[in-house]
Amino acid sequence: MDEGSPLRYHVDGDLVPAPEATVSVEDRGFAYGDAAFETLRAYGGNVFRWSDHASRLADTCETLGLDHGLTDADLKGRIDETLAANDLADAYVKLSITRGVQPGTLDPQPAVDPTVVVIVKPLPRGGVDSEPAHDGPAAVQTTKVRKASSRAIPADAKTHNYLNGILARLELRVTGADEALMLDPDGRVAEGATANLFFADGTSLKTPSLDGPVLPGVTRRTVIETAEEEGIPVEEGRYTPDAVREADEVFLTNSTWEIRPVATVDGLAVDGDGGGVEGPLTTLLSRLFDRRVEDRYYDGDRS
Repeated sequence: MDEGSPLRYHVDGDLVPAPEATVSVEDRGFAYGDAAFETLRAYGGNVFRWSDHASRLADTCETLGLDHGLTDADLKGRIDETLAANDLADAYVKLSITRGVQPGTLDPQPAVDPTVVVIVKPLPRGGVDSEPAHDGPAAVQTTKVRKASSRAIPADAKTHNYLNGILARLELRVTGADEALMLDPDGRVAEGATANLFFADGTSLKTPSLDGPVLPGVTRRTVIETAEEEGIPVEEGRYTPDAVREADEVFLTNSTWEIRPVATVDGLAVDGDGGGVEGPLTTLLSRLFDRRVEDRYYDGDRS
């Protein structure tokens, strides 16, 4: 991609300059948030854990009753074409599938002509000695807005309807915190607006269980696998906000941030040092995550 040239996005099979990338105002993804999506990260030109993302996307579409008729190979091909068209090896990738244009009623029609969009943005190289794609340790704030019960909005469905998270993020404007700490309807810790949550208390690495309204994050899964391979006890359960506030270490995970340490929770310094420095477990897991990425996507170029 030439410097100064607009990015090119993939819209319904065509690569178009970003300013010209549009969908119909009658598209159900625009009108109702009736769409599935995945946020992915590309390292060295390849998508991180594509099969996991594809599986989660398929689950979301099944929940929505959205039979788009596209294969995983076709979707992956569109991502690859978009990365190549922009000459991007390391990038943020968002793949969206809507139910397409249908009559303006709430009831979805069984016949689907899906709208498929891939957008990309450059990110720093990942792996060993990489620069993080975030602004340093996060300040986290518990919000009044809570996660809805999965009986109301299935938490494992990653859809365009992000109003819940938007309202939570709006609350952060008062304190300037970076991420929300959202609770479930019973007041137990669920997740962030756009991230899964982990914390350590000296006995184990803990994270809210998927039995609650928690998205099954791909990076979350990678962290759990990495910890278990290292013999680090991992506990998935239901926790009070105080358990997080009193933790020795806290960090967030998502595809873009990877592992982001948390400096404060509700204004209280994690581990009481006030510096927001990564704890030893966060540091170890971040290093091991980078090593995995380096070996898998950059052929271990950096030692």
